[in-house]
Amino acid sequence: MKRRIGLGLCAIAFAAAPAAAQDTTVVERGGGVRIGITYQPGVRPGMLILGGERGTALDSARTIIARDLNYSDEFEMIALPLGDSLTLRIRPPEGDGATGSFVPFVNYALYAALGADFAVNVHREADSGVVVTLYDVQGDVVRRELRIPNLDPEARGFRLRVHRIADEIVRAVTGVPGVAATQILFINAGRIYRVDFDGHTVEGLSTPGINAMSPTWAPDGRHAVFTEFLDNGQGSLYLLDLDTGRRQVIPPTVGTLNYAPEFSPDGTTLAFTRSDGEGTDIYTYNLADECCLQRLTVGGFSDNLSPTYSPDGRRIAYVSTRPGYTQIYIMGSDGTGQELFAPFQYGVSGESHAPEWSPDGLNIAFDRYVSKVSQVFLMDVGNLVVRQLTSLGRNTDPTWAPDARHIAFVSSRTGSNQVWIIDMETGRVRQLTRLGEARLPAWSPRIAERTN
Repeated sequence: MKRRIGLGLCAIAFAAAPAAAQDTTVVERGGGVRIGITYQPGVRPGMLILGGERGTALDSARTIIARDLNYSDEFEMIALPLGDSLTLRIRPPEGDGATGSFVPFVNYALYAALGADFAVNVHREADSGVVVTLYDVQGDVVRRELRIPNLDPEARGFRLRVHRIADEIVRAVTGVPGVAATQILFINAGRIYRVDFDGHTVEGLSTPGINAMSPTWAPDGRHAVFTEFLDNGQGSLYLLDLDTGRRQVIPPTVGTLNYAPEFSPDGTTLAFTRSDGEGTDIYTYNLADECCLQRLTVGGFSDNLSPTYSPDGRRIAYVSTRPGYTQIYIMGSDGTGQELFAPFQYGVSGESHAPEWSPDGLNIAFDRYVSKVSQVFLMDVGNLVVRQLTSLGRNTDPTWAPDARHIAFVSSRTGSNQVWIIDMETGRVRQLTRLGEARLPAWSPRIAERTN
């Protein structure tokens, strides 16, 4: 969600990388990209996606769920022998005869022989729509069943609904839901786009022909805020309702450049950067009461920008040029107690930009120049230890997934700036976007089912 903006104007980009591994990429089957890490067999549970009933909705759901579970990085995905020839067989229950209702025949011994700890089946059930079943292969038992009354692949929201199913499968195994039902905002050719977690359904959101930047998500997952520039160099923040498309200027002032917004965790306050005749500083605005603009920093001869809230809402990390070049500072959410936060080494590392606090509060990701090339770093908030995550290409602007495990970033490693995603536990990296030149990604919270 953070954006790197230098000296009051916006030079913007983005990045990330592995937990404790060299940043080298190897293309794997299916178009994914993997950091050069050697995996030990058995570290992650084996997951088998069963074949079975055919149909447009079933096939689409099965494909999406398989991709989501693969991208969750929680499982070793097991390919079926001979492609899809190993299907889930069915048989009538005893006593029902040939015309009775059918139930899946689950061959636990076969799945275990293939190395599976879990198996997933997607099938139709009379009067129950579509049923997604998670089998615990080692326990010879059904772990979870998810029923969907109507699964229409042409209906709006179909993909998000299936993503939520995949997240519940992850929850059933690990105790924590996955992040498939999330989306990422990014900039391409001055316009804001939205893309699903798996790289599908790319959709333009902002006005074509008007230069936009620095998008960020509201905690409710239903609104976003971003900047649109005017011809005179000024710019306003717009609150966008992602369901209706309705836009609202916040705060309602003119004659300034407002950018790099960030919601407080409870969604009631918006922190942002403002550049005007008095300098470049961080302000907050009370969204709940639509009032009470407050200035948190007084730059004087320095710039203060790119705020990011701690998950408890009590602190804000940001960048400031007060030491002579841009470094990461921290302060209370009311502007008190401002101090240098991320340690740096003179002559070894350069300017730091685009901090973003992890959802669990344990780390701050940011980018920093190393030998005049920007790379992504991670700082442990508890002990202030900083480590470099990337080394391949130019990497900037990290943004966290709600699981505090995955980071999206922009990298030039393949020649153009694109959004990539890294799993911090396995070091696996995959490319998300393939559209022009991507910039400034912002990862959404988990997007809940709409109830109204």
